[in-house]
Amino acid sequence: MAIESILTQIDAEIARLKEVRSLLAGIGTVTTKITKTKTKKTPAKATAKGKKKRVLSAEARKRIADAQRKRWAAQKAKS
Repeated sequence: MAIESILTQIDAEIARLKEVRSLLAGIGTVTTKITKTKTKKTPAKATAKGKKKRVLSAEARKRIADAQRKRWAAQKAKS
């Protein structure tokens, strides 16, 4: 009984995967045509400038460093 259940689940999964593959195969040709006509190439520098760099305060850096030193000391004490 358990083997029949597993085989039924595998067959259902295969059917789902075949359906998804056929959908993707159909969509893939359409999106390729659309992306070739509508996309603009932007330089890498332009996209990198849009992201802001996160900055930690001096107090936060000190807390992180102290915590790391504490972990190192605990590790060294074990050995």
